Amino acid sequence: MCGGFTCSKNALIALNVLYVVVGCILIGVAVYGRAASLVTNLPIVGGILACGVILILISALGLIGALKHHQVMLFFYMVILFLLFLIQFSVACACLGVNESQQKQWAEQGWTRVENDTRANVQNTFTCCGFEPDVDKVLIHPDCDQVQLRCCPNPEIQPCTCPGCLQKLQSTINYAFNLCGWIGLFFSFTEVVGILLTRRYRNQQDPEQLKAIAVFPSHKTFTY
Repeated sequence: MCGGFTCSKNALIALNVLYVVVGCILIGVAVYGRAASLVTNLPIVGGILACGVILILISALGLIGALKHHQVMLFFYMVILFLLFLIQFSVACACLGVNESQQKQWAEQGWTRVENDTRANVQNTFTCCGFEPDVDKVLIHPDCDQVQLRCCPNPEIQPCTCPGCLQKLQSTINYAFNLCGWIGLFFSFTEVVGILLTRRYRNQQDPEQLKAIAVFPSHKTFTY
């Protein structure tokens, strides 16, 4: 019967298996990104790897607690999920609440702090030249001759100039924040489901244990 002991147990196990799969995907993405040199910032790789490992450890706690119907493990699993929900929900709301001026400020800070080779890679990747006129007056951007050929393959027929990287970087940052925000919201609500399932499962009696009590009732003698 759905809503009974077995249904709650299976649903909790399925939810934690999903968390294990997500944790393995995070670890795989971090390892692949580092091996393929897609991500050169070690703190980013370390953060993704740590999130995957922590998620797997929490899932293991939930799986063992669900399989054994262990009250203490399920209680700590519920507490950890609640704390994780608070953090993840706050971060997701913060990501969705970032406005255009903040995105521009962070993009400008990143452009001014990186080395010239990184700026050249950005220009080649996004087919742009420089950042924006105000910043380019203070900070000289890398040469744009190759990028200019891709922007304007026929300058004699149709003269044009490559756009600055601010607009493309800002759209990329906006997409990344929205994606992280909505994914964070989705998983934060799955954590609420996990908390409710765990609470219900903890308060339910194992039917196998009830059968054992019925077959072997405890006889207590009282002396007066």
